[in-house]
Amino acid sequence: MSQSATSSSWTELLADGARAVGGRIRAVAPRRRDLVAMLRTPRADLIAGLTVGVVALPLALAFGIASGVGATAGLVTAVVAGTVAALFGGSAVQVSGPTGAMTVVLVPIVGQFGSTGVLVVGLLAGLMLVAMGLAGLGAYVRYIPLPVIEGFTLGIAVIIALQQVPAALGVQAHGEQVLAVASSAVWTWVQSPTWAAPTIAITVAAALLVWRRVKPSVPVALLAVAAATTIATLAHLPVSTIGTLPTELPTPRIPDMTWWDVRTLAIPAVAVAALAALESLLSATVADAMSVSGRHDPDRELFGQGLANIASPLFGGIPATAAIARTAVNVRSGAQSRLAAVTHAVVLLVVVLALSGIVAMIPLAALAGVLIGTAARMVEVSAVRALVGSSRSDAVVFVITFLATVVLDLATAVVIGIIVAGGLALRHVARSAGLRETPLSDIVGPDDARAADETEQLHTAEERALLDERIVAFRFEGPLFFAGAHTALMELTDLGSARVAILRLSHVTSVDATGAAVLTDTIRALGARGVTVLLSGLQHRHEAPLRATGILDHLRGLNHVFADTPAAIAHARRHVARDHHHEQSEGLS
Repeated sequence: MSQSATSSSWTELLADGARAVGGRIRAVAPRRRDLVAMLRTPRADLIAGLTVGVVALPLALAFGIASGVGATAGLVTAVVAGTVAALFGGSAVQVSGPTGAMTVVLVPIVGQFGSTGVLVVGLLAGLMLVAMGLAGLGAYVRYIPLPVIEGFTLGIAVIIALQQVPAALGVQAHGEQVLAVASSAVWTWVQSPTWAAPTIAITVAAALLVWRRVKPSVPVALLAVAAATTIATLAHLPVSTIGTLPTELPTPRIPDMTWWDVRTLAIPAVAVAALAALESLLSATVADAMSVSGRHDPDRELFGQGLANIASPLFGGIPATAAIARTAVNVRSGAQSRLAAVTHAVVLLVVVLALSGIVAMIPLAALAGVLIGTAARMVEVSAVRALVGSSRSDAVVFVITFLATVVLDLATAVVIGIIVAGGLALRHVARSAGLRETPLSDIVGPDDARAADETEQLHTAEERALLDERIVAFRFEGPLFFAGAHTALMELTDLGSARVAILRLSHVTSVDATGAAVLTDTIRALGARGVTVLLSGLQHRHEAPLRATGILDHLRGLNHVFADTPAAIAHARRHVARDHHHEQSEGLS
């Protein structure tokens, strides 16, 4: 091939690649109709955005502190990530920002690498999410089993609650293991108990849980935090407060990364990206069920969350996800378009710029109470009860995922949960595969029997009974694959006096290489014992694995592959009749 031809082929390949990438970017980019929709119902969206902003304020502060980066980081995340995800995401009513699940992932990163580690992890995770959106991986998150999601959620709720124990008790305790930190905080408090912080935390958490049932539309978290702040300030209670907040957004900063930094933080970034994808798409699914604004685009949602996670750390924020609770408030408040989520971000921006002095006086115990109440609200007791009672396999997956989430980390817990769920599902599928002997009378109707008799030259009833004793038919049901092939074929090892075995394959749903190899070995073993094997009903899509072993071509060469079972039975009877005739001749000689 000439150099010019090679250059031309490379040029065409690059052009095709550029067109494909361009097409994917256009598929996930904002649409003009999204911007037009923001102008259709401005009043409803502004009211909804204001409501969500009021609800999100204490959560943003609390999650920022819980992550270890600080309250400012929580507010910045809600403002920056909330705006970017609203404009570029795949849901019209979704609200994004800092979440409890994300703080659980970030705490060890902050402890080991500091704020620079959070910045690098956020950028890497954002790039991964953008790549996932462009690659069209959004739909695959839906395949995560429900027991894994519920176990993961319960584990996160427990971790969030345990993380708040030091602040709720008004003591200092640090570390990466939440159980050890919580136990240490309780022991420290028991040795020298003070009641101001625990009283505030318990009161705020109780207010969230009680008012949720009485009047869920009231921003009780903000009211409870405001009341606690007022009482603590006026009574000069000895409790720790948030402290000084900046009066403007931090300027963007570019991290000074080395290749070693990237390699070290790649695994935590994968965990952050996986969590952001999982939580955001689950939240979008919930929003679809609650609203009438149309279904979300999962790939656009991943793309938008990726951009949000790139932007937020650059301004001093933390990685973000869509928040189910805030999204639900947004929908219930009448949100119709992305304007509501943008308004929520503007409300929080006003707080950062104008009310930082007031926010600085909020007791940490009050925010701990908010998070404890939020963790309790994450647990749907009825859903857990239904899941545990549905089947033993689901209960096992749920419990293992929950324990792995609390003891290990979130990404490992999800992987373990999926592996266990997949293994149990394979066992269930393998058990559904079977091999059942079927009487010939159930296969061949009167007309077929009459035609077969004519072909066999009108055998007597005694002769037909003898033929039927020498012919057995087995029907395979379900998949013939590595997990169940050996078990399914066990019955073929003992055929008694049968001379012909008909294997009915019309009900086989799949065949893999292991199943084909085991079936081939079985057919050859039967042939070595003098048993003729006939195949019937083999579907075209299952031929390739059997052809690869050579057994299919071998049987076709012998004319032992049939489209239907009656034709195979007629051929089997001719085989047995011929063999019986030879046996009689040998007996007379």
